[in-house]
Parts: sequence; structure tokens; C-alpha cells
Amino acid sequence: MADDIRPPHALSCDTTGEGLRLSGDLTVWTLPELPAQAGRLDLSGLTRLDTAGAWEIARRQQAGAQIDGLSPGHARLLDVVTAALPRPDPQSPPETGMRVWFANIGVSVAGFGAQMAELAEYFGRFLASVGRAIRHPSEFRLTSLVYHCQETGLRAVPIVSLMAFLIGIVLAFQGATQLKQFGAEIFVVDLISISLLRELGILMTAIVVAGRTASALTASIGSMKMQEEIDAMRTLGLDPDMVLLLPRVLALVLMLPILGLVANIAGLVGGGLMSWITLGISPSMFTGRLVADTSIWHAVVGLSKAPVFALVIGIIGVRGGMKVGNDAASLGAMTSTAVVQAIFAVIVLDAIFSIFFSEIGI
Repeated sequence: MADDIRPPHALSCDTTGEGLRLSGDLTVWTLPELPAQAGRLDLSGLTRLDTAGAWEIARRQQAGAQIDGLSPGHARLLDVVTAALPRPDPQSPPETGMRVWFANIGVSVAGFGAQMAELAEYFGRFLASVGRAIRHPSEFRLTSLVYHCQETGLRAVPIVSLMAFLIGIVLAFQGATQLKQFGAEIFVVDLISISLLRELGILMTAIVVAGRTASALTASIGSMKMQEEIDAMRTLGLDPDMVLLLPRVLALVLMLPILGLVANIAGLVGGGLMSWITLGISPSMFTGRLVADTSIWHAVVGLSKAPVFALVIGIIGVRGGMKVGNDAASLGAMTSTAVVQAIFAVIVLDAIFSIFFSEIGI
């Protein structure tokens, strides 16, 4: 059927010493008759040339073949087709030495900037969700908030209390060992109270919560994304920020100060117990020294960091879950990444807070 509608085309290919001499029609119909390899093409005998033939000539010319004998009309067509051919990417210089070092630094800085922009985006989405919940209280999921308060707060009390209790014991033991040399054993109370209330209590609590909760947030939201549950929420008209982001982050913001207070109390109990055993400082003496010489501002400074730590941990965990792909490998990778980023962010923020409070004299 195709032979009946094909126009009569003919292409003659004569081999010369340096290549081929073509005569006749070089069109889409005769293109299969053109030999694959030829270093030089003499086209002075062509009577007809279409776009397909010009594309083949341009491709061979780009590969290094020599083209001769084109008529002016055919040359104009070849120029148009050649201009439309894709150009190969220029070869980049070999990456060695300082070039590789600077390239890696640039990639790292660009990646860090992109991550900061994404975290700022999720922070803005959290604030927008809070504003929406205030304007439309019926959309706020109180049951979800209570559930996540239990998961992130109540269930973390045993591990946080044990951790703080042991830290108080270690501080008292190490402080007693050093202060005995100067006969200043009583100052171990100040050492324990200030270090726990101001720094270690809330810092260690935030690190424990970052390792425990950031991974849980990333894993739970990531598994929902893998199973397309988040897409199903959008299909049903539910806002993932109101359903997933707001309850989880708000629960952390509410519960981390309470966990910090629990850690402070447990740490003081552990420090007081060890002081009683090693230094003979009775509980009444320990309590009296604590109340008389330790300012309440140390506890205020420590607990004031908790909402900021909670906000950062929650946003990093939720963002990690939203970044999970469709495979289990990405879920594991983003979970570990979220934990590392949350712990690192908590430590950096604590250092910034320490410098800030020191500069303003608190």
C-alpha cells in the first residue's frame, strides 16, 4: 500500500577516492539508501533535498564529514537545519585540587541555604495554621493535640527523669571530688543547681526529645506519604498542615517546658542524694542552700529556651517526613537525617542563647 503512494525518488551513490558523490533525490524516502560512513560528500549532483536529507547532512557535517558542491538553495536549507540541531555541552575542565574543594564548599553552602529556606517555609506554615485555628476553632483537632502531648510528653517522662537524675549524681560526684581539695564542699550545691537549672537540664532534655520525637515524626509522616495518605487527605479537602503539622509541633511546644521542669527536679534530687552520701550535706542543708543562694532567674533562663527548642525539633521532624520519597531507603535516610539535624540545631541554639543571656547580664 505504501509503494502505491510513494512518489518516484531515486538516489545514486558513486564511490570516489575520498568519499561519495550523490546524485538524484536525497529525501526521507531515499535516506535509507545512503551509506553509513563517508568522510566526504560531493552533493553537486543532487536535484532534490528535503528536511530529512538536510538533517542527515548536517549531522554528518557536525561529526566531521566534508560537504562539497551544494547548490545555493540547498545550502540555505542546510543552514536552517544546522542552526536547529542541539549543540553538545562543552566539556568542563577537569576538577582537581582547589577547584574540587571550592566546588564542594559551594554545593554545601547552596544545600544549607535550601534547607534553611525549607525550614522557614514550614515555620511560616505552622504560624499560618495557628492563625487559622484561632479564626476557626472548629478546624482545630484537640483530640490529636492531646494524643501527641501524651506521646511526646507523658511517655518521655521516665527516660528524661532517669537521665537528669544520673546527670545530677555525676555533677555532685565530680564536683565533690574537686571541691574537697579546697574545703569548699558546700559550693557543690551551687554547682549542681546553676548548671542544671540554667543549661544541662533543658539541653539534655531537648537532645533526648530530639532523638526520640524527631525520628518518630519523620517516620510517621514519611510512612503516610509513602502510602499516599497525605494525597488522600488533600483529595478529601483536609489541610495536611492542620491535620499533621499543627498538632505535632504544638504538642512539643507545650510539653517540652514541662519535661524540662521534670528534668530539673530529678537532677536536683540526684545531686542532693549524692551530696548527702559523699559530702554529708543533709537534704535540709542542701535545700536551704539551694533556696538561699540560687536565683529563680536561672530556672527562668533555662525553661525559656524550651519552646524554641521544641519548635525547631518539631519543624525539622515534620519537614523530614514530608521529604520522604516512595521507597523505604529514603524513609530511613530522612529519619536519621532529621535526628542529626535536630540535635545539632538544639546545641547551636543553646550556644546562641548562652551568649545572648551572658551579654545582657542575665
